[in-house]
Amino acid sequence: MATLNLQISSLHPDTALESFVVEAGDWFVYEIRRGQTVRIVDLEGNQAVDTLFYNAHDYADRYSAQDTIREQRNLYLTTGTKLISTEGHVLLTITADTCGRHDTLGGACAMESNMVRYAIEKRHMHACRQSFLNGIQHWKHGLEKRDITSNINFFMNVPVTPEGILTFEDGVSEAGKYVELRAEMDVLMLVSNCPQLNNPCNAYNPTPVQVLIWDKNVL
Repeated sequence: MATLNLQISSLHPDTALESFVVEAGDWFVYEIRRGQTVRIVDLEGNQAVDTLFYNAHDYADRYSAQDTIREQRNLYLTTGTKLISTEGHVLLTITADTCGRHDTLGGACAMESNMVRYAIEKRHMHACRQSFLNGIQHWKHGLEKRDITSNINFFMNVPVTPEGILTFEDGVSEAGKYVELRAEMDVLMLVSNCPQLNNPCNAYNPTPVQVLIWDKNVL
C-alpha cells in the first residue's frame, strides 16, 4: 500500500474563477491555462472521475500513464505527482490532495467491457467511454475517438495484488474530499464522471462532482 500524501489547499472556493457541477454519467471538457489550478471535489464520496489531459496546442501530446508511473516510480497519484505527457512534458502537478491516492491502471468502463466483465445484458448500460466520446463531439476542435487513451481515475481504488492482478475495491474517498492540480502548460481537460453501477468504485451509487478553476494570480 502506497503512503498517503495528504495536503490541504490554501485556495478558497469563493475566490474561484469558475465552478461547475458534473452529474454522474456526464462529460466535462475545459481548457486550463498555464498557471491556473483545477480542483475536483468528490461531493458525496466514493465517486470515480475518469479524466484525460492533453497539451492544448497539440492533442497528440497527452497524458501518458506509462511515463507518469515510470517517472514517479509509483502506481498511484497523490500530492507532488507530476502528470507526464507522451512527449515527456509535465502537463500538471498535483498540489493538494485530501483523498491520498488515485488510480492509473483501471481504465475507463465501456459497453463492451461491461458485457465481458459482468454479463451480456449489461452491454446497454451507459459507460465512461461513451461520455468521453460525447465530450469530444461537443468540443469540435480536433479530438477524435483514437485520442481516448489510458486515463486517470481520480478517487478510484484499484489495488494491485502481489501476483500483478488488478482488483476493484470500495473507494477510499469521502464526501468533500478533493484533488487539486496546477497546470504547468496550457492543457485540455476531458472528464467522464463515471456512471458505473456494477462494481464498488463508486459504492454502486454514481453521484455528482464539482470542478473549480482558479486563476494563476489568486493566492
